[in-house]
Amino acid sequence: MKASDFDKKFDDNKEDIIDDLDLSTLRRPNQPLKRVNVDFPSWMVKSLDREASRVGVTRQSIIKVWLAERLAAGETNKNMNTDNSQER
Repeated sequence: MKASDFDKKFDDNKEDIIDDLDLSTLRRPNQPLKRVNVDFPSWMVKSLDREASRVGVTRQSIIKVWLAERLAAGETNKNMNTDNSQER
């Protein structure tokens, strides 16, 4: 797809452009990566693979997304608890 066609599709806001993006190459600027190894039980790997396949992403992607969601939820809860304690 030409950049001009992509820009028009985006600007028109009538179609979803997500399928036109290569999300496998996304990187967050100024956030260096650190490799970690984690051992999972085989039943968990099978469950992760099923869910990743259902969603259409890699196992690594589903783990990253779920961890990010959990960490964000934890931050939200922590901030809510801090806000509540300041109201007293």
